[in-house]
Amino acid sequence: MMTLLYIALTIAGCIALAFAFRLLGRSAGTAASRKLFRQMPLTAAFGIFVILLYAIVAIGAPVIAPYGEAQIFAATNAFPGQIPEHILGTDQIGRDLLTRLIYGARNTVGIALVTALLTFVLGATLGFLAATLGGWVDQLLSRTVDVLMAIPQLIFALLLITIVGQSTINMILILAVLDSTRVFRLARAVGVNIVVMDYIEAAKLRGETLPYLIFREILPNAVAPLLAEFGLRFCFVFLSIAALSFLGVGIQPPLADWGSMVRDLSGFINFASINFSLAALPLMAAGAIALLTIAVNFVVDWMLHRSSGLKE
Repeated sequence: MMTLLYIALTIAGCIALAFAFRLLGRSAGTAASRKLFRQMPLTAAFGIFVILLYAIVAIGAPVIAPYGEAQIFAATNAFPGQIPEHILGTDQIGRDLLTRLIYGARNTVGIALVTALLTFVLGATLGFLAATLGGWVDQLLSRTVDVLMAIPQLIFALLLITIVGQSTINMILILAVLDSTRVFRLARAVGVNIVVMDYIEAAKLRGETLPYLIFREILPNAVAPLLAEFGLRFCFVFLSIAALSFLGVGIQPPLADWGSMVRDLSGFINFASINFSLAALPLMAAGAIALLTIAVNFVVDWMLHRSSGLKE
């Protein structure tokens, strides 16, 4: 019963915060921003509020966190409330969990954002290139993408990381290459419909270069679907990084991240019958992952609805 009460209070609090944030946006800011907030559904307001909150925590982690990221204390496996100096307790080697949770936002979200950006630069560029040139270039790139997509992404990423070595840079590059195949498919599909337009033919007759056609003619007309896909890709990359860290091959210590926190604290779930707060420790990091994923999807759904031109 207490668990259900906590969940109900959390949901009610999220709805209240989203409603207050939307009211604030409707009464403050520029005329354009106020109009945007008036048209915004409650789910999108909640998503934007959560994303802004995560961004503030990630950027201000060194100021907000009470201790250093890798600072170790004498008290180990302290549960929430046991030691006043450690609000959420400590882990098995004495690191403050609140500090790890805050720094985890900077590391996990920041690395996921960099990976998603690299994914889109690679996938969109190759997709537009294949759509513009066609012929053997299109066939070669498309068949390569088909082969990469035929292999389960997480298993393939684990294999490649094992081969090239565990490091943050290797993980970013591997995930960017593997996830760019999905962006390639979308960019090529959108690009094929754009390259047959009259203004593309006119640009070719003027003798415009290939980079001009891709970045000045095709890309501006493909922004809407790519932006929506970026939100979804960010979620998948974010979850992939958390999964790799949970398996021990993602973000490496002493850097804090939510995936490894779930793994390290999972043993506390066995003590739920003794103290519920102990069982909640691994759920904090898992909840942080789930909350950001839901928030981004809310915003993406709203963006897709706006770009479709449909009425509420």
